[in-house]
Formats: sequence, C-alpha cells, structure tokens
Amino acid sequence: MTVIALATTHRRVPVAAGACLLSFTAFWLAQRAADVSMIDLMVYRAEGETVRAGGDLYALRTTEAHLPTTYPPFAALLFTPLTLLDVPDIRALAALGNLLLLIAFVGLSLRLIGGDGRHARVRTVLGLSALAVWCEPVWTTLRYGQINLLLGVLVLWDLSRRPGYRWAGVGIGVAAAIKLTPALFAVFLLLTGAAEALRRGPWRPPVRHACVAAVSFAGATLLAAAALPRDSWRFWTRMVFEASRVGLTEDTANQSLRGVLARLLHTAEPGAWWAAAAAAGGALGLAVAVAAALRGERAWAAASCATTALLVSPVSWSHHWVWCVPMVLLLGSEAVRRGGRGRWAVTGSAALVFVSYALWWVPHGAGRLELDQNFGQMLLSALYVMTGSGFLLIGVRRWRTSRTA
Repeated sequence: MTVIALATTHRRVPVAAGACLLSFTAFWLAQRAADVSMIDLMVYRAEGETVRAGGDLYALRTTEAHLPTTYPPFAALLFTPLTLLDVPDIRALAALGNLLLLIAFVGLSLRLIGGDGRHARVRTVLGLSALAVWCEPVWTTLRYGQINLLLGVLVLWDLSRRPGYRWAGVGIGVAAAIKLTPALFAVFLLLTGAAEALRRGPWRPPVRHACVAAVSFAGATLLAAAALPRDSWRFWTRMVFEASRVGLTEDTANQSLRGVLARLLHTAEPGAWWAAAAAAGGALGLAVAVAAALRGERAWAAASCATTALLVSPVSWSHHWVWCVPMVLLLGSEAVRRGGRGRWAVTGSAALVFVSYALWWVPHGAGRLELDQNFGQMLLSALYVMTGSGFLLIGVRRWRTSRTA
C-alpha cells in the first residue's frame, strides 16, 4: 500500500506542474492581451540609467506618467543591470521572474504554516500557485513589473529559518534597504526577543535575528551612500519624509488606513485622524504578531506583521497586498485542520475579496473622483483594509483563547 501511495504521489506532481504551467501560460497571454505596460519596471530601468550616468536620482521624472524615484538609493544600485538589456527582454524576464517568485512565495508560506511530505508540498505549492496568480495584487504586481514578490520572498526566507540560523535577518535587512516597509519585521523581532527575555532570560534568537537585519540594512545603506553620496543625503534628509511623492493619498489603489480615511473624510490629508489610527493599528498588530510568535505560530506572526505594515504605511498600493497569499493560505489551513462552516466562510470571503477586483468597481482616475465617493463606493474601496483588520481581529481572538485555555 505504501508503494502504491508513493507512486500515486509521484504521478500527481507532474499533473500539478502541468496545471501550474497551463495557468501561468493563460495568465501570460491575458497580460499580453491587456497590453500591460510594466510602467514601474520602466521607472526602475530609468533609475539604473540615471545611476550609471551620474544624474540626479530624485529629480528624475520618467515614463508618460512622469513618475518620480521613491525608493532608497540602494534600490537604484540594484536596478543598474536592467540597463544592459532591451526593454522587451526585460519585460519578459521580469514576468518570468515574478512567476517563479510567486512559487517560492507560496512554498515559503506553506513551510511556515507547516506541511507534510516533500512531494505533497511540491504538488500543493504548484497547485496553489496556479490559483494565486489570478488574485488582484499578484496580477497588478506583474502588470506594473513590481518587486513586491521579491521583497516577500526575502522576508519569508528569513522567517522560515530555524531559530539561531546564522544568516537569519539578512533578507529582512536587504528588503528594508530596498523599500522601507519591511523594516517593521525587525521591530517585531526585537519586541518578540524582549518578550521572551522577560520569560526566559536575555539574548533570545529573535533579538539576534533583529540585530542581523539591522546590520544588513545599515551595510546596504552605507554601500549606497558610498556609491551615491548626494542621492543618499537627499533621500534620508528630505525625500523619506515626503509621502506625497508616491501618489495621491485618496487614490482607490491606496489600500492603507490613510487612504481609507482620506476617502471617508473627503480630504486629501486626513492628518491627526490617520496618525491616531496608525498608532492604534500598529500597536495592536505588533501585539498580535508578538503573541503569535511567543506561541510558536510563526505563520500567524509573519502574516500579522505584514498586515500591520500594510495598514499603517502612508501608502499601500493594492499590489503591495501580495501578502494576501499567505494570509488566505493560513486561514484555509485552519479551516482544513479544525473544520467548521465559519472558518470556511471566512477563508472564502477573504479569497473573494482579493480575486474579485472589486476595489476597481468604483469611480477612479483623473479628476480626484475618490474624494466624492458615496458610502457604498467607500466600502468597496476599503475592502483590503477591512479584510486585513479582520485578520488581525482573528489574531486577537486566538490570543485571548490561548490565554484562557
């Protein structure tokens, strides 16, 4: 019976691989039919060209949308190889690379959640990747040629290492040097280490993990400062504080607390309301993440920290929400393991939010239409924020249940 089961498992892996290839091919053709511009990829390439030419990185305005440079200088250094290839080749490689990164992202998510045998994991990873590619954040990431999946893989690679692993933290540090938002994972690790120290004594593995992340971030940032001193000075003394450079706060694509409040209050700058909401949301989200980590639930901790970062960031575009993949996988695994109609309903609802593209059903685009949304439209354009907040509330409930158990 064991031999038959193994043979069946081996046969299912090629079937899953074929299904994944078919889905990715259909996705590729759909993107070509939609004539996607990969506009952000073109910005990255322009940044690399500016670095090579010795130009002013933060005076750059490129593409037909006149988009600026918004990432730290270290990212621009990494983008310089993009200048060595023609645009069609870059677009093809970026699409292929993102599809491969999606498979890695799903695989690392399942590793954190916990899985069964190697072949079953391969089969599951490929099957789930074939489905995940169609969710709106992943579609939009590939449409724009974004780097969200790369950052997610760097972070999850770190968090899926065994405790005390020597290089754990490098991924988070490098990701934060490319784009600042992943730095919240280092804060989460430091808080987790401090909480463990109160219970078991000083210098726990999470503290070392956070320190390696900080050193990696500092090393990458200093490398960029040595190569691009003028741009580094401008970014860290001025540009890092100018959230308006990224885009309009009220834009429907901005799925952060700040974006939702801007649309709710019909103002481009929610000010103190956002500061209060971000402080409360950040404290709650980090508390949920740390509590999950202390219970040994690394997947819940990682997803909670990522959700918190997305909620409190001044701007979280819809494509930043690729973290919906581990979030939905985690909810689904709970439904499979513990059963119950409620858990399946929550999983299905969360998945529907991210595959429905419903946030684009409202008026948006030129003319700042989002400032005049009615209540129903505001609900649709807040779906990701409401789903992320609901996920954190589930984490609070699990926390309270574990304390009373």
